[in-house]
Amino acid sequence: MSYFPSKKKLEINNLSQVKSSVARGIKSSICEQYPYLEETGVIDVLIPKKEPVYVGKCEGHVQVATINNVPLFFQGRDAPWCPTLRILHQYPEMMKRLRADQGAIKFVLSGANIMCPGLTSPGATIHDEVEANTPVAIYAEGKEYAMAVGLTKMSTAEMRTMSKGIGVDNLHYLNDGLWKLERLD
Repeated sequence: MSYFPSKKKLEINNLSQVKSSVARGIKSSICEQYPYLEETGVIDVLIPKKEPVYVGKCEGHVQVATINNVPLFFQGRDAPWCPTLRILHQYPEMMKRLRADQGAIKFVLSGANIMCPGLTSPGATIHDEVEANTPVAIYAEGKEYAMAVGLTKMSTAEMRTMSKGIGVDNLHYLNDGLWKLERLD
């Protein structure tokens, strides 16, 4: 289930500026995870060298990296950094993509994980081949913008062969607590 349930207002606690070495580490792991950002120079726009990076803690061992009070990336315990949907909508090429069929949309938008049949049925598309534990953008059949950010539970090859069970953990979706938090006050 999602890191940021929509029923509750997202509360970021212990927001603190990180040391420049920690900020460089965050930036470097984001570049490693999403090479597109480094290749196009977008990472220097998102995380400028001289801007202070703040990291806040949320419920469930989730941390959110912000710059100028804008949440940019989030990370669960032992998970990679993932972009917020607002960042993903600006730079859709940064992540591998999977498209869920019409039947899965309402469940995904209520925070449910994405099941393999919703990704392997005729209306769905596996745009990019990915391994297990890879952050992916989840698109809806017939829509242009991503509706969720998730972490694969199995590889796309396994999703096709098994075609049952949870294919992707839904971490962040449209209209959840993080989506509603455009800026920190």
